[in-house]
Amino acid sequence: MVADDHAIVREGLRMLLGEQPGIEVVAEVADGLAAVAAVREHRPEVVLMDLGMPELNGVDATRAICRDHPGTQVLVLSMHAGEEYVRPAIRAGASGYLLKGAAFTELLTAIAAVARGGAYFSPAIARLVLDDSRRRETHPADALTSRESEILRMVAQGRSSNEIAKHLGLSMKTVEGHRGRIMAKLDVHHLAGLVRYAVWAGLVSPDP
Repeated sequence: MVADDHAIVREGLRMLLGEQPGIEVVAEVADGLAAVAAVREHRPEVVLMDLGMPELNGVDATRAICRDHPGTQVLVLSMHAGEEYVRPAIRAGASGYLLKGAAFTELLTAIAAVARGGAYFSPAIARLVLDDSRRRETHPADALTSRESEILRMVAQGRSSNEIAKHLGLSMKTVEGHRGRIMAKLDVHHLAGLVRYAVWAGLVSPDP
């Protein structure tokens, strides 16, 4: 689903994405309230979310969607790279943040990453997340076991619980249990926060 208050952006994305195999644009909306309603109706796997929209801004719309529809991943698509835009969007639960100046191929990569339960940040955004994390004096990631750290790294790399289970020779139930304990220890309740912690802990690296 595409949420953007500029008609030409919505129409352009619908046309380009509609030509891609495996992608269907199920709805396009022009404001945040409509975005929340459309997710309720269509249950898309991914929402491309602009931040500066009328009625309800993109951050608040993201928060509502991530709270009420955990099966839908939000990928912010914004022209703003400042921390005053990025941090609220990530805290609201966005699984990715892509700048509108990115190439279309990068957009496809980002959509694929968040659709399979991973995360994606433009290089400039990833560096901001890393710098933000480095300012923390202590970090609860130190309390993770080696197995939990391994699973956190794989989650941050965009692997699904099923993929992790197969790779480690574990059951899905075991992986989901580890993932729940990781979130509890880190006091994080969405994927973007897990990625931020993994970057800080050096388990994964931001894009160069």
